[in-house]
Amino acid sequence: MAFFQKLKDRLFKSSSKLGDGIDAIIDEAPAPEESPTADPAPTSAPTPDPSSVPAPVRAPAPASPPASPPAPDRAPSGASVPAPARGGLVGRLLGQERGRVLDDEMLESLEELLIQADMGVDTSLKVAARMAEGRFGRRVGATEVRELLAGEIARILEPVARPMPIYPKRPQVVLVVGVNGSGKTTTIGKLASQFRAAGKSVVIAAGDTFRAAAVEQLQVWGQRAGVPVMTAAQGSDPASLAFDALAHAEAKGADLLLIDTAGRLQNRDDLMQELAKIVRVIRKRDPEAPHNTLLVLDATTGQNALSQVDIFRRIADVTGLVMTKLDGTAKGGVLVALADRFGLPIHAIGVGESIDDLQPFDPDEFARALTGLSAESV
Repeated sequence: MAFFQKLKDRLFKSSSKLGDGIDAIIDEAPAPEESPTADPAPTSAPTPDPSSVPAPVRAPAPASPPASPPAPDRAPSGASVPAPARGGLVGRLLGQERGRVLDDEMLESLEELLIQADMGVDTSLKVAARMAEGRFGRRVGATEVRELLAGEIARILEPVARPMPIYPKRPQVVLVVGVNGSGKTTTIGKLASQFRAAGKSVVIAAGDTFRAAAVEQLQVWGQRAGVPVMTAAQGSDPASLAFDALAHAEAKGADLLLIDTAGRLQNRDDLMQELAKIVRVIRKRDPEAPHNTLLVLDATTGQNALSQVDIFRRIADVTGLVMTKLDGTAKGGVLVALADRFGLPIHAIGVGESIDDLQPFDPDEFARALTGLSAESV
């Protein structure tokens, strides 16, 4: 529950965007028309023909005074007075949520909201259509819409929420890839610390040989977790380091070898081919390696994450995803689009810098946090 609250707090930008958007959609509904209460205006009598008017007649006796109208808070006997609808902020403060008929116009507004939340066009249309199934033409409130949305998001995410598999093969080679600044180095450090705490022997290979800061960061994590970190001279061939690290891990009988790689842009063919070389060299020593290839994605990139997955999957045979920096974006919905389009396992999500901020992916918790709901029914 502690992580759920942190996740919800850190996803505030996304959940606020979705929640406020849903409230706005509901409040756009026109107020229900009130039945007229006043008597209809009397129609004018036709003007008589003067030639047919008889002699003047005696004025009619004064009419009796009209009966007093009923008090405004009382209805005629046998009738019922509908309670006035309360909408907007006042209604919510009084605990009376305003509803809106789920029609074509509302459905279109929902689709636009989900697209703006970075769920992608195809996924947004699919989610909105499922929300409308069996409810089209029925009045729904904001809380019900949030619950429906969370349920549909969880339905998409459930099949891909799987922890990184651990195999009996020793060492199990885990290659970590991603673009510049996605959080690869920090993710490796957290994974190494968590596996070490679980009783696994781990070796780290600092394969980002072009960035001294990445090597230093891994060394700090290694010291903290009691995990050896293999390094090479700055600018040296990362494929050679990966090969040597695998030989070292085999000699030590390590359970896991985590290999960091330099950040690379998915549209730079030369950098992507360098990554493909690392894979080829590793397989010269172990034809089945790497056993896991984790693509670390930065949530702040939004829809660009889709193209990253597409290209990295073809170059490095990505087996699973880790999404970081969910604490700094209103684009958390991209995780739903990724799951819907690629179906790759989502192993973990990160919402901060501490080791406890990288957690196994829970689809129900994520869906409820993303839509601003509480964890009561998770």
